[in-house]
Amino acid sequence: MTGHQHPHYPFSAVVGLEDLKLALVLNAVSPRVGGVLVRGEKGTAKSTIVRALAAQLPRVEVVEGCRFACDPAAPDPGCPDGPHGEGAAGRVRPAALVELPVGASEDRLVGSLDIERALTEGVKAFEPGLLAAAHRGVLYVDEVNLLHDHLVDLLLDAAALGRSYVEREGVSVRHAARFLLVGTMNPEEGELRPQLLDRFGLTVEVRASRDPDERAEVVRRRLAFDADPEGFAARWAEEEAALAARVAAASERVARVTLPDARLRQIAAICAAFEVDGLRADLVTANAAIAHAAWHGRTEVTEQDVREAARLALPHRRRRDPFDTPGLDDERLDELLEEHGGDDDPGPPPSGDGGGDGGDGGDDGGDDRPGEGPGDGPGERIVAPGEPYRVPAARSFQVPGIGDGAAGRRSRARTPYGRTTGSRPPEGRLRRPHLTATLLAAAPHQRERGRSGPGLLLRDGDLREAVREGKEGNLVLFVVDASGSMAARSRMGAVKAAVLSLLLDAYQRRDKIGLVTFRGAGAEVALPPTSSVEAGAARLRELPTGGRTPLAAGLVRAAEVLRVERLRDPARRPLLVIVTDGRATAGAGDVTRAAAPLAGTAGVVVDCESGRIRLGRAGDLAARLDMPVVPLDALKDGGLAGLVRARRGKAG
Repeated sequence: MTGHQHPHYPFSAVVGLEDLKLALVLNAVSPRVGGVLVRGEKGTAKSTIVRALAAQLPRVEVVEGCRFACDPAAPDPGCPDGPHGEGAAGRVRPAALVELPVGASEDRLVGSLDIERALTEGVKAFEPGLLAAAHRGVLYVDEVNLLHDHLVDLLLDAAALGRSYVEREGVSVRHAARFLLVGTMNPEEGELRPQLLDRFGLTVEVRASRDPDERAEVVRRRLAFDADPEGFAARWAEEEAALAARVAAASERVARVTLPDARLRQIAAICAAFEVDGLRADLVTANAAIAHAAWHGRTEVTEQDVREAARLALPHRRRRDPFDTPGLDDERLDELLEEHGGDDDPGPPPSGDGGGDGGDGGDDGGDDRPGEGPGDGPGERIVAPGEPYRVPAARSFQVPGIGDGAAGRRSRARTPYGRTTGSRPPEGRLRRPHLTATLLAAAPHQRERGRSGPGLLLRDGDLREAVREGKEGNLVLFVVDASGSMAARSRMGAVKAAVLSLLLDAYQRRDKIGLVTFRGAGAEVALPPTSSVEAGAARLRELPTGGRTPLAAGLVRAAEVLRVERLRDPARRPLLVIVTDGRATAGAGDVTRAAAPLAGTAGVVVDCESGRIRLGRAGDLAARLDMPVVPLDALKDGGLAGLVRARRGKAG
């Protein structure tokens, strides 16, 4: 090891995380497994262990000077740097570890054509992206759930096909892109769509150990590494060498592993019983079981191989909506294995499966009448929500005007992806050329440029880029009245069902969400703005009801949340959803003063008042805030159409 090269933390020295070690090793043994998604809280060594694994992968031989890491023994015939002739000079280097940053652009990921040179000089110049750099190595995507869906689609398509395609204005470049894909995410920051979750082969949930001895050993080893990285790595060199040799041997053995028909039927039965969608789960489980057998030195898949593969391949494929948490019932898995087991199992389960050495309805009531039943305090109760329902897509809330925030699916915005609405001179490098506008800009100047024949002579000043309009995600801040008056006539169950339904809508539209509640003595931020609707749903279900109605305090707290969020994320426009019957402990003057800072904020008041005699206080609040009002029942029966029309009329 050279003196200037800072060593990675050894894979074998990582304490605990046995499932993660195994999932990473299975992918190193067989790329057909399809990558790993690591879900877990921050500070659990997710990044450390991924970087450590890359050092254990076999070294690769590449064609000298090829930017696409072609193998001299079998170069890519379509390599943009090719063609590479027989006997091309090669060099051996470590497998690449490429990290994709959250803020990466499409050009950074897949590479880019120099459109300006193509139009003005007729030169096709291609600059490779991170997919090319990761070929025959590891592509590591930290916080993959924060990437734009479009980039995740491109990433997973390349991982599935083993090739990357770049097509711009009729010019096409293709190159090989086979890599071990590892994504990490913190579920509190938002989930991936189920369709994208399904594209990762395996998934692992990680959390910090609660065992004091194990936690102490983690800290002890980390302190030793930070104090002397080279010395620490040297002490683990023997274990690392043995691990690398075992990975290489298993990679060579995997092609000879057979999958008996009884084990294949077992896999199919398990996937069907757990009701996973499609057949990708069956294929991933089969490939993972084969890799697991090769890792343990076997040439035939056993029932234990199937069990370990299913534990890692199926949990994330069982989600039916974003409020579900991934997971697999181990007892149910064992029952299915026994029920569908065959009699051709070659032997007992292996003794180990790790990936390396080292430790590893209520009564009627007036305003502020407390509810009855169990709760978190006197006069409180927790009301179970009703069943959430789907809010029709064409009738969802929208923020008026055109924004410029994070791409999503709610309000109109200028985005890189969408329909072309115009053109403009490029600001910096030309990214999205508008050919018609470019040609129209150049046409009047051809004679003065000396052009008399067919075709056009272009100059830099002629270039125009497309202006596109799509959709953005917003910050949807729910302000929910949880006072005693809301418990009357069992309204809180319907209120929670409505808010859960709107949370589901926010998830589908890629919004951030926040939750402010008010009851009793004041208001609180039950959920700071986040992309995790799962967290929002959990907080809402646990929300107790009872006490007085401090509406003014709720409005003040909402204004403070929006003020802080504007500083953090100024491009993301807010949408305020106030769920209340309009009653308030404080006087009308206090409510008016509390509403003043929210003037101009897009929003809607959901009127929860019920009964034969209605006072219309929610409507009065909506008038103060200059927002439309919609009855609670209208959310479910399609009454949002009128709300959207009211909003459009107001915006126009």
